[in-house]
Amino acid sequence: MKVGWIGAGNMGNPMAVNMLPAASEFRVHDIRPEVTANLQEMGAEWSESPAQMARDSDVVVMSLPMPHHVEAVCLGPDGIMEGVDSDSIVIDLSTNASDMIARLQREFMEQKGVRFLDAPVSGGVQGAIDQDLCVMVGGDEDAYLEVKPILDAMGDKVMYCGPSGTGTTCKLMNNVVGAMIYSCVVEVLTAGVKTGIDLKTLATAIAGSTGGKNRPFDAWADGSFDRSFEADEKTFYLELALKDVRLACELGALNGVPMDIANLVRQRLVEGNARGWGRDKMFAYRTLQEERADVVLGDLWKE
Repeated sequence: MKVGWIGAGNMGNPMAVNMLPAASEFRVHDIRPEVTANLQEMGAEWSESPAQMARDSDVVVMSLPMPHHVEAVCLGPDGIMEGVDSDSIVIDLSTNASDMIARLQREFMEQKGVRFLDAPVSGGVQGAIDQDLCVMVGGDEDAYLEVKPILDAMGDKVMYCGPSGTGTTCKLMNNVVGAMIYSCVVEVLTAGVKTGIDLKTLATAIAGSTGGKNRPFDAWADGSFDRSFEADEKTFYLELALKDVRLACELGALNGVPMDIANLVRQRLVEGNARGWGRDKMFAYRTLQEERADVVLGDLWKE
């Protein structure tokens, strides 16, 4: 498979290094030619433009910083659209905007009959170096199966997410949950150390307790999440969670520490308790978000 690669920055370069041996031919382009030197030493051929690369490649792969960069490379002067033909597949590894993905998928198909895949990656620069990446692919499934061998050379967790845009949805939700979790961690650590406790002691205690040991998505991924909130002999009641969060918020207030996220959770628990869920499992308060979103998560699990 002849592969063209555009974008050899901090993430793009090591991913290209890993994909290059899996290609029958490998071409590379970047606005900074010098960052592709190692790839050319490995045997990659230099392309003067995305259009030239597209003319000589079966698959064109992009790893670019921002949506407007992807747009320019695809649709701008000397862009991919000018050189690509209907037998080609275009893959965007960038974390792109959903409306940009929809536009590019439509433009490539309508103008050239080209299949466009959104395939953002997660794992960071070290993951890119070690091939320890989750690659989340949205678009035509047959196109995904065609290019999966070269994606497997780049990441160890390549997965098909569904129609165009679904890969991007997975990546964006992953990134926002990371930011939210980090915000929560910083909030509780600042509240804790303000009481005088040693930071390492506090972090070690939480890491060894339920707050640190329970990975938040494991139950959702394997289907073991609670679908019934009815109490059993192991239940941690919602009313007990409300009490604990209330006490933590009061401790923060006592020490002058803003706890925005904790207080939001407290209000959700207050509302859940007012609904009569106090003696249900604590997770019953997720129903409040499900009602706001008009989604019942337990009904969506596919066996």
